[in-house]
Amino acid sequence: MPKTKKPVVKKEIKKKNTVQQKTESEAPKLTKKEQEAKKLDKRRRKASDNWGLLRGMRDILPEDQKYWRKCLDTAYDITDYFLYNKIDMPVIEEAKLFIRSVGKGTDIVDKEMYSFEDKDGKKVTLRPEGTASAVRAYITHGMWNSPQPVKLWYMLPMFRHEKPQAGRYRQHTQFGCECFGADDPSVDAEIILMSYNFFKDLGLPVRIKINSIGDPEERDRYKQELITYLRTKRSYLCEDCKKRINRSPLRVLDCKREDCQPVIEDAPQIIDWLQEDSKNHFMSILEYLDELEVPYVLEPKLVRGLDYYNGMVFEVFYEDLENETAQSALGGGGRYDLLIESMGSNHTPAVGFSVGVDRVVNLMKTHLPKKKKDIKDREVDIYLAHLGKDARRVALRLLNELRGSKIKIGFNFFKEALKNQLEAANKLNVPYVLIIGQKELQDGTIIIRDMESGVQEIIDQQKIESHLKKKMKTCLPSGRKK
Repeated sequence: MPKTKKPVVKKEIKKKNTVQQKTESEAPKLTKKEQEAKKLDKRRRKASDNWGLLRGMRDILPEDQKYWRKCLDTAYDITDYFLYNKIDMPVIEEAKLFIRSVGKGTDIVDKEMYSFEDKDGKKVTLRPEGTASAVRAYITHGMWNSPQPVKLWYMLPMFRHEKPQAGRYRQHTQFGCECFGADDPSVDAEIILMSYNFFKDLGLPVRIKINSIGDPEERDRYKQELITYLRTKRSYLCEDCKKRINRSPLRVLDCKREDCQPVIEDAPQIIDWLQEDSKNHFMSILEYLDELEVPYVLEPKLVRGLDYYNGMVFEVFYEDLENETAQSALGGGGRYDLLIESMGSNHTPAVGFSVGVDRVVNLMKTHLPKKKKDIKDREVDIYLAHLGKDARRVALRLLNELRGSKIKIGFNFFKEALKNQLEAANKLNVPYVLIIGQKELQDGTIIIRDMESGVQEIIDQQKIESHLKKKMKTCLPSGRKK
């Protein structure tokens, strides 16, 4: 019998194993501390993999909170000035509220709402937008008995099961203002001005796109003309728009698909179907905007994607000053005079707007000039340093006693060395550092160190607040001396 050849594979495997063993033997052995650190790192990575975020959700980390704080502070400043009152609505409402107000056939209702049955069998929805909830609150609490107009604002999380994109999340935050009980064009202009000022105060250049979609009768006449036109262009439209032709033709104009844009561009314009009253109201709004020098563009195809709008509608677009073609919608609004009446209450004219805060924050982080983008988390006036455990205890007491003084104090009780604490104070650019050591504990005093000159003075602990206030008067808000 012929001799069988030994499998080459086995030799290769054996050789490979030998090389692997040699490599492993030559690898430097880890110390016990390094082995423990490696195990801990592996455990952390495994925990991170096990507890990932749901799709479309995110954590807003501490380093981003300064931008959110800036948006909230700006919203407070604007709404206080224009006499709007803050309202918080529940995150869950009855599903029928949004189906009735936002409208069947909209993407929000048909595709994006988080709806489910609660334990009582009632169909409920995580709030997808704020206007419907604000209207419900106006009706529920009988706000028609309050002096009109009733002005409300909110900054709340909203929920939509849409495809996650840059700046778009399934849980997102909207800043919104709603004005109930006034139909004068000045109120429309006020709403547009507030939205414009919000971005202006944040340092973001924007332009308003504005249109009028008229009252229901004018819109019905226009819809018939639009349907006739869209039927002749049916083959050029996307599948969603084909379904909308007869059911909700105005939403075809709101489609963002590129293949639908040529059809939308050549569509008849609704402004040609407006009667005298609607035209006069719209022209008055534009005159106010001209007086206010708010930049706007007439956009005859702008309709907004919700059922409740009538009359004036607008959107706010970010303008990249280095790239004129790059625009991104950040918010919008308009009139909804018929919504409150359609929900069973008296006829109440209304107008409002909302802004997507997530997208605004992303723009602040990437598009603001450096001097404006570097928003500080906290302004610190002085730094409190200590030497030793006993000094730390007294320092914490002093920190608490100075809380009502309006003086903002930096500190880190986990740093022991005075050098490290002075370095931390220097990074915060504070003009003065308070130092408590063993001698100061015995004498009931505290050292005030001038960070610019290095000069130190000793003050009685009981007099520290008044002494600091005198010194802080000689400093600019940035901490530099006058």
